[in-house]
Amino acid sequence: MPTKADASSAQIQRKAAVIDDIKERLAGADAAVLTEYRGLTVGDIAALRAALRPTATDYKVFKNTLARRAASEAGLAEVADQLAGPVAIAFVRSDGGDAVGAAKALRDFARGNPNLVLKGGVLGTRPLTAGDVEALAEVPPREELLARLAGGFQAPLTKAAGLFQAFTRNFAYGLKAYIDQRPAEAAPAPEEI
Repeated sequence: MPTKADASSAQIQRKAAVIDDIKERLAGADAAVLTEYRGLTVGDIAALRAALRPTATDYKVFKNTLARRAASEAGLAEVADQLAGPVAIAFVRSDGGDAVGAAKALRDFARGNPNLVLKGGVLGTRPLTAGDVEALAEVPPREELLARLAGGFQAPLTKAAGLFQAFTRNFAYGLKAYIDQRPAEAAPAPEEI
C-alpha cells in the first residue's frame, strides 16, 4: 500500500497550486504579518478582514505545512519558523497597500480581542518580530509625515522671505531718512529780464 500520493495526482497538484499562491502573495506584498487566530469566531475574522480592507490587506488562513514550504522556497526562513499553531497571514498588497495602516488595524483589533496574537512577519525582505509590528503600528500616518516634511521645507523659506522683506523695508526707510536729512536745495531764482 503506497503511503504517498503520486506526483501527478490531483491532491499534489492542488497543494502545489496553494504553495505557488502563497509564494506569489509573499513576493507581491510590501509586508506580511503573521497572527495567531485561535479563539476567533467567523464573525471576528470577518470584522478583522473588513478593518484591513482599506489598507489593501488580505487576511488568509493556510495550512502551516504548505505556508512553511512556500516561505522557505521564497527565501523567508524566518517567517517559516514562526508558522506554528493556528496562524493566518495578513498580506499587504504592493498595489496601494499600507503596511503601517495594516499594523495599526491588527494592533487595534488585538487590543479589543485578545484572541488575536501578533506573531511577527516580514516587511519587504526584513523579518519582523511581534515588537517590530507594534513599533510599525506607532508610526504616524503617511499624510502626517508628509505634512511634517512640507512644514520643515516651508519654515526656512518663510524665514528667507521675511529677511528679504525686512531688507527692502529697511532700505526704503534708510533712503527716506537720508533724503530728509539733506539740506533743502534752494529753488532756482527766477531769471531777471
